Amino acid sequence: MLTQNPLNQERKSPDSRKKLRWFVALSTLPLLGVVTAFGLVPQSDLGLTSTRIAIEEIALPEVASSQVTSDSYWRNERVQRGDTVDELLRRMSIQDAAASDYLRNAAEAGTFRKLPSGTEVQAETTANGELIALRYLGDSGTQFLIEKHDGIFSTKTLPALLEKRLFVRTGEIQTSLYAATDAADMPDAAASQLNELFSGDIDFHHDLRKGDKFTVVYEMTYSNGALLNTGRILAAEFINQGRVYRAVYFEKDAQHGDYYTPEGKSVRKAFLRSPIEYSRVSSGFSNSRFHPVLNKWRSHKGVDFAAPIGTKVKVTADGVVAFVGKEGGYGNVIKIQHQGRFTTVYGHLSRFANNLHRGQRVTQGEVIGYVGMTGLASGPHLHYEFKINGQHQNPMRVALPDAQPVDSSNKVAFQTIADDFIARLNLLRNTNLAKLD
Repeated sequence: MLTQNPLNQERKSPDSRKKLRWFVALSTLPLLGVVTAFGLVPQSDLGLTSTRIAIEEIALPEVASSQVTSDSYWRNERVQRGDTVDELLRRMSIQDAAASDYLRNAAEAGTFRKLPSGTEVQAETTANGELIALRYLGDSGTQFLIEKHDGIFSTKTLPALLEKRLFVRTGEIQTSLYAATDAADMPDAAASQLNELFSGDIDFHHDLRKGDKFTVVYEMTYSNGALLNTGRILAAEFINQGRVYRAVYFEKDAQHGDYYTPEGKSVRKAFLRSPIEYSRVSSGFSNSRFHPVLNKWRSHKGVDFAAPIGTKVKVTADGVVAFVGKEGGYGNVIKIQHQGRFTTVYGHLSRFANNLHRGQRVTQGEVIGYVGMTGLASGPHLHYEFKINGQHQNPMRVALPDAQPVDSSNKVAFQTIADDFIARLNLLRNTNLAKLD
């Protein structure tokens, strides 16, 4: 039963009201510490109207079964090492024999069966686990869509929906460039570009100091919302021992782009300082060194870079292959001729790049071989030599020739882009940001 409204109760007698007032007043004194007067006012004097509550059953209309739609669900899962088709479907809560048969056997679904570990797969299913649609990205960002229509599965190939996003990272050297870029959350590909970009001016094996700083603006490419790859660095600054080095990327047309200083000089040298990324110098250029294999003193007319077997070796400048094969203490060796008077040598290789041959033209940064320990070598490393007119030079100290500057016809367009990026780098340096997306 509903509780009745006390204001509707029969009015009490004057004596009862008097007793009630005294009772309330006395009981309140200990709490308030003051004398308080109370008065009971009739309901009609408060201007309140009497309230009635009514309860009535209302029948809800029945919903026709044709109005109920079946729900569908999207699930995401990543391919794991050793996955089978059925195991991946099981993790996505897909219970569909027809879908399993199609994905395991259909020729047009072959790309699905070859997905590398880590690839994200998205699936749309019914509430009871039947597959409606499945999509994933290929190597080039192309989207593959598998759908069911009238009980039959088919595969479509859709063009990649590419999106480029700019990222900014700043960091400070504590121990090494590698550690600093990791701490700044830079992807390895961007860190490699940073190393290559300033390697003509900075010897990252010897010249780095604790407290050196860098700021990098780079792009990342996404396809249908998923990260596809790390793009190029668009602008960068490196402060090494108090000296500021800056680089801005500029494209004079769709096929030709390079890095320049804010004044328009080429950042790239005609030669890279090192043919290997992130390695240490195990033996430097010397006129007298104790040979670890021959056990005698002799000159060391190159630089040894210690690195694991199989590490990629890059040619340090554009040139032509003068020799590729085995030669004495060098073991597997490659010799490259550059601009007529320069020669570089890459020794102790485990193997050469596929189809590399004498007379072949190679471009700066191209992989020509892999680190090994063939020939007279006590451990895996690359032996690198640099010659000018047949005379050996210290590869880490020789003055490297510059590449071509921005030509006069593109100077105005370049300066507009350069000024914009340099203003951003100045702002980032002045605000001392640690990380900015």
